[in-house]
Amino acid sequence: MVNFIKKMEYTIRIKQNEDGWLSGQCEQLPQAISQGKDLDDLMINMKDAIETVLDYQREAFRKMNQSNCTVIPLTLEHEAKRIIKTSKREPVYA
Repeated sequence: MVNFIKKMEYTIRIKQNEDGWLSGQCEQLPQAISQGKDLDDLMINMKDAIETVLDYQREAFRKMNQSNCTVIPLTLEHEAKRIIKTSKREPVYA
């Protein structure tokens, strides 16, 4: 069995509420929502929210797959590109 650790990065959408607190929601895990009195507090709370969602998903997956199987994580990396200029011939990517 292969064991490795991969650093995961998540994107958090942050809004400031009327009461001055910040609220955040993870784009990759929309169930992960939290709030904090400042950015540092929000990031600590978002980390806990993301870990809770991932733990729940892992447990749900284990319950669905009761058979004796090996789970190996697979990471696919791709570079997101955006169009910066278009022409009649072909778009130019950055």
